[in-house]
Amino acid sequence: MRHEFLSWDEVDRLIDHLIPQFDVEFDGMVMITRGGIIPGGLLAEALGITHVLTAAVNFPAEMERDFSRLFAWPEFMQFPEDELLEARRILVVDDVWGSGRTITAVRNRVGSAGGVPYTGVLHFNPYRNLFGTARPDYYAAVTDAHIVYPWEIDRGPDRILGAPMGEG
Repeated sequence: MRHEFLSWDEVDRLIDHLIPQFDVEFDGMVMITRGGIIPGGLLAEALGITHVLTAAVNFPAEMERDFSRLFAWPEFMQFPEDELLEARRILVVDDVWGSGRTITAVRNRVGSAGGVPYTGVLHFNPYRNLFGTARPDYYAAVTDAHIVYPWEIDRGPDRILGAPMGEG
């Protein structure tokens, strides 16, 4: 699979491309951890959304050629209480819609809590999408690559100042 490494400037351009698409005034946002935290924060600031929540979802690890795992039920490790979503227009944010499993699970749970969910991502990969013609309500770019965002670059303590741990 092809990898594409993005810079912060490229992320800014994606956010700038996404914002004019919004044709709804959102009452809140649910950021999917971890990928949706940074784009969600940027969008919340730009759109003036102050009701910002998070959702953490886990699916069993996918094993190559074991397609039965693709149909596993999600485990919601963290999710807002229903009363925080009820009767609100909620923007569900993640960095990418690949298979679509995570963002679709969150969107459906927001809807079942009485919220009105809308989905937004930086990248949509229609080639990995497991949901037929379903797609994000809002997306900045279409890709077939594995995107590596600037916040995913290894920044552990052993990388500070480019020196190995204990030498800096």
